[in-house]
Amino acid sequence: MADSVPSLEELHALPKVQQPTYDDPAEVERVTDQLRHLPPLVFAGECDELREKLAEVAQGRAFLLQGGDCAETFDTVTGDNVKGKLRVLLSMAVVMTYAGQVPVVKVGRIAGQYAKPRSKDLETRGGVSLPAYRGDAVNGFDFTPKARRHDPERLLRIYNASSATLNLVRAFVKGGFADLRSIHSWNADFVRNSNVENRYEALADEIERALAFMVTCGVSDQTLSEVDFYASHEALLLDYEHAMTRIDSRSQLPYDTSGHMVWIGERTRQLGGAHVKLLASVQNPIGIKLGPTSTPEDAIALADALDPDRIPGRITFITRMGAANVREKLPPLVKGIEASGRKVVWVCDPMHGNTFEAANGYKTRSYSDVVEELNGFFDVHDELGTWPGGVHIELTGDDVTECVGGAFQLGEADLANRYETTCDPRLNRNQSLELAFMVAERLSDGRIKRPTLIDEFRHLDF
Repeated sequence: MADSVPSLEELHALPKVQQPTYDDPAEVERVTDQLRHLPPLVFAGECDELREKLAEVAQGRAFLLQGGDCAETFDTVTGDNVKGKLRVLLSMAVVMTYAGQVPVVKVGRIAGQYAKPRSKDLETRGGVSLPAYRGDAVNGFDFTPKARRHDPERLLRIYNASSATLNLVRAFVKGGFADLRSIHSWNADFVRNSNVENRYEALADEIERALAFMVTCGVSDQTLSEVDFYASHEALLLDYEHAMTRIDSRSQLPYDTSGHMVWIGERTRQLGGAHVKLLASVQNPIGIKLGPTSTPEDAIALADALDPDRIPGRITFITRMGAANVREKLPPLVKGIEASGRKVVWVCDPMHGNTFEAANGYKTRSYSDVVEELNGFFDVHDELGTWPGGVHIELTGDDVTECVGGAFQLGEADLANRYETTCDPRLNRNQSLELAFMVAERLSDGRIKRPTLIDEFRHLDF
């Protein structure tokens, strides 16, 4: 793998898309220079740990749960908001781990997901056109010329918001919040009236009995009270990601210290482009979004460019085919990569290919479409004998009404009640937990042929 980072000038000379259009180059240079002198947000050793865990996923020995906001906002960097997102992800992970009998690697779309690609540069309202909102990293959501200006000072605000979020996350996951022995109490309010309360509480009872047995037998382990949780985001803004790339003092190799895992989006994965060039130079685990137009040749070429040395856990393909396309479009990609001899992590993003506009004008997604794409993803891997390695979900810990369907059968008329996203619609906490049970059932229904830790524990013959 390349161990030299291209200069920012080299990157800007390459084809690049979805970048801000700043009106003052001197201001951009001042801000990026400040960023280069700030401490890293994550550490190289943590990135290496995640890559090792993802190598286990690629081998079929673990499952990846990746989820969080479509686009974080600076206003939502609060203790309650971070706790809510963590709570829904940890609840989903508990369901998948226990019911699916598989270790779950937990990665948030968190502490860096502040920029979003857009299909149009301008937004028009009432005959007035202004720059489209590209996330708090670039401009403001209010429809005014001042708010919509592309402001490089916001790059420093990304750093500060991400730093505060990571501090909170680390405090929660290492400070007892995620203790399995408190599974009932820390989820009591969360699951109440969720329409999966009985299923979750029954599972929590089983876990408590299992834990009580372990403690009775003298088992006491730090893993019961702490979890490993990693941060990820789309590496969209070249100026920010380049400024956050540092040389590790141990290995003298470069890491993007803005997050543990970064990914390249469907719109920015051009082989000769600046995004691929930058991420090819860093050691982090890399995600690559693949939509329905992707070909096996595309996927292989991207993997070769980003991971020429075939480092285990380096590459995660996040497929976003849409419910109507997944059974047709996914098999050629999986077959092509498998034929190349690579072992990558295959993850399903069942959100981005299933967006539509409701009759009342709200952008939404149907829970049934999300489930249909996930089932198609599992079916394809089952038929090919490959491992369905994970799920990538846009979700929130709040009771929003942004996606229709689910246990409460939200309809299009309900969307106006609590439609709070600044960009794409997210699953609410109830829909997210419901989805976790669906995934756990697919992992444990016998169609996925895989060894489990239980199998290694059985059949001792004396």
